[in-house]
Amino acid sequence: MESPAPVPVVCAIIQRDAHIMLAQRPPGKKLGGMWEFPGGKVEPGETPEAALHRELQEELGCTVSITQTLAPFVHAYDWGRIELIPFICELTPDSPEPHPHEHTALAWAERPLLPSYNLAPADVPLLAALA
Repeated sequence: MESPAPVPVVCAIIQRDAHIMLAQRPPGKKLGGMWEFPGGKVEPGETPEAALHRELQEELGCTVSITQTLAPFVHAYDWGRIELIPFICELTPDSPEPHPHEHTALAWAERPLLPSYNLAPADVPLLAALA
C-alpha cells in the first residue's frame, strides 16, 4: 500500500536586521510549547505563496514580502508526513507589528541563538540554511 502524499505546509523565516522571528506553539496542540517558523497548511487550489500570506495574516496579523524561496523537503512525524515549503521574508513597510493570535509567544531571535530554542523537528533542518 502506498503512503499518502505529504501535506504541503508553508513557513516564513521573517528577518529583521540580525533577528529571525519564532513563534511558540500553544499547549494542547501538536508540538505544544515548541518554537517554529510561523505558517501553516496549503489549502486545495491555493499556491504556497498565497497560503503563506493568508496564514501570516491569520496567525500574526502582519504582511510580508518574500525575498527568497528555499528548497522544499519532506519531514515525517509519527502522525504523518509534511512537505515543508520555506520562504525567507521581511515585514512590509506598512505591516502592523506581528502579534500572536494563535501562538503563546513570539520572539525575535539572533541567528546564533536559534539552536538554543526548542524548535519543532521539521524546522531544525532550516538552521543549516540560515547559518
